Amino acid sequence: MNPALNSTRRQFFGQASCAAVSSIPVLNTLLNLQLAQGIASASAPVAGEYRALVCLFLSGGNDSFNMLVPRETSAYATYQSSRSNLALTPGELIDIHPVGLPNFAVHGGMPEVASLFESGDAAFVANVGTLIEPVQTRTQVAQNQKQLPLGLYSHSDQIEQWQTSIPHARSGIGWAGRMGDLLRGLNANEIVPMNISLDGSNVWQTGNQVSEYAITTNGAVGLTNYNSAWQSSQVLTQALSQGVDSQLAQQYTNLLAQTFNTRKKQALDAYNIFDSATSAALPNGVTFPSTYVGNRLAMIARAIQGRAGIGAVRQTFFINWGGWDHHSGVLANQAAMLPQVSEAIGAFHAAMTALGVADKVTLFTASDFGRTLTSNSQGSDHAWGSNQLVVGGGVQGQRIYGQYPNLAVNPDTGPEVNPLDTGRGRFIPTTSCDEFFAEMALWLGVPKTDLPLILPNIGHFYSTGSSGSPLGFMG
Repeated sequence: MNPALNSTRRQFFGQASCAAVSSIPVLNTLLNLQLAQGIASASAPVAGEYRALVCLFLSGGNDSFNMLVPRETSAYATYQSSRSNLALTPGELIDIHPVGLPNFAVHGGMPEVASLFESGDAAFVANVGTLIEPVQTRTQVAQNQKQLPLGLYSHSDQIEQWQTSIPHARSGIGWAGRMGDLLRGLNANEIVPMNISLDGSNVWQTGNQVSEYAITTNGAVGLTNYNSAWQSSQVLTQALSQGVDSQLAQQYTNLLAQTFNTRKKQALDAYNIFDSATSAALPNGVTFPSTYVGNRLAMIARAIQGRAGIGAVRQTFFINWGGWDHHSGVLANQAAMLPQVSEAIGAFHAAMTALGVADKVTLFTASDFGRTLTSNSQGSDHAWGSNQLVVGGGVQGQRIYGQYPNLAVNPDTGPEVNPLDTGRGRFIPTTSCDEFFAEMALWLGVPKTDLPLILPNIGHFYSTGSSGSPLGFMG
């Protein structure tokens, strides 16, 4: 057994006994006990191997059927009919050529994404969403013949479920957090946590033993006015720093004070390691747009460049960009926002290539849900299935995975023309989040046998005894 994983397992059992009296739901507790038993089966990467996942969460519900559009003549005509005043014209689209499918297009503001797709470094996963079990028809939904995710069409519920992959219960533990509980022992140094967030606390990276390490676009956050290397001329800093050093040197008998002091020291140690590891400039020629996403991906690039100093061979990174709830002005808003996503992703992939780790870093998008295909006259409303992007040198690109749906919308009355449309173009997902996430979890190093510990419902969509992969976009 890997010594680091054996240590992780011992730590887990020690902490699990303390957690028995907590308010964690019973479901989480059962998963935790299973996870503890499965920790030993994660295998160590080969010497020097590094892999990282980057989650770009577009909060609010991105209208992704204007991000990925069919261009085959009859399918595009259906798209135009269903979207009415929300349809993009051919001149507002960039054609792409997926392997084995008719032509599609991406939003005209995403030339970098189009280029990455055509070069084989990007792929789409079509009509993916939260599911407890497969659902095929709107009749099954209307008549409650299938278990449905809690709070469908609700921002808070669906954001939580995309981050936990537990759509049948409330949970504060994310699937990246559960991966962190399982894999963190593979890192040579755990002082800087495996899960790093550019946007503060989040469910996705919260585990039972791990949580996110929150940084800013300027790097790690230290104690205000504390400087371990203060100069004699810095009178105020000297006084504050001496006070902190004095606290850190004390031995406390009170458990709460001792724990607080320990955490403070750990934070300082993490800050010093991270700050030192990320201080070097990126290679010449690597530039990022000065935008919300661009600045965050630039900081992630610096953290990946400094991975050896951090002691990391497995990492996850989280970005949350809000403002995608476009009940009005969807066309204008997307015309302003999608180019920022595309440009930043293009710069990030170029940086990973310059650092020689393009095939070791995978970026994916996520969002609360898709949006209605039909217009509310101003914009689009909350829906279900959506299209998501995956980018990286390890991605089997120039492909659309899953099943892109027929975009025909059922009339309010009369015969059914599309069994996936539950009304107004709210499409039942044809690919579950579990399949989407399992593909990346396996690539990061989670053994197939342990997938149910990370994704409790995966067995409803994929057999862990299968020789194939859940979707295939990671090879």
